[in-house]
Amino acid sequence: MRAYHLGRILVALLAVAGLALVGTGLARLPVQPPQPSGDQHRAGSAPSLPPLARATPVEVRIAAIGVRAPLVPVAADETGALQVPPVDQPAVAGWYRPGVSPGETGNAVLVGHVDSRDGPAVFFDLGRLRPGDTVQITRDDASVVRFAVEGVEAYPKDRFPTDLVYGPANVAGLRLITCGGRFDRGSGDYVDNVVVFASRTT
Repeated sequence: MRAYHLGRILVALLAVAGLALVGTGLARLPVQPPQPSGDQHRAGSAPSLPPLARATPVEVRIAAIGVRAPLVPVAADETGALQVPPVDQPAVAGWYRPGVSPGETGNAVLVGHVDSRDGPAVFFDLGRLRPGDTVQITRDDASVVRFAVEGVEAYPKDRFPTDLVYGPANVAGLRLITCGGRFDRGSGDYVDNVVVFASRTT
């Protein structure tokens, strides 16, 4: 509960200022990242599973889009902007440490770049995910937690769904976030955030 309250203090600033950093979209990229199909987020019928103790996640695997990436803890800087893995580490994703860890009750949040100067980054293909796809998280206590995707949606960055991402939940949920939508050459960034909603299955 303590971690959740800390996350709520930061969340208003994270929603706009911070998530703009999740994909420093670069005009050189020859293709746009895939966009969600329009499947609406829907509450899952996740099995009733006892929550896991807190543990640091160390790897995320998403077989449907070929992702296998190390995870590093991230938080927020003094301005409230969400920190993300360094741009020169495009194959690394971040876990929002002030929130819950994957497997605890609540919504664990992972963030990753959509692209880099060298091309697609770790979460470039999030928009391809569909309900039923599996996200697997390995934790530093040797446990593996699996989540089923319930929906994938794109939101304008000025209308980021703060409560759906960081809000309270009575099951173990997972949120994956990156940039998407149209690339704005003026600002050097994408105009949307792509959010994957998932719930724990095992």
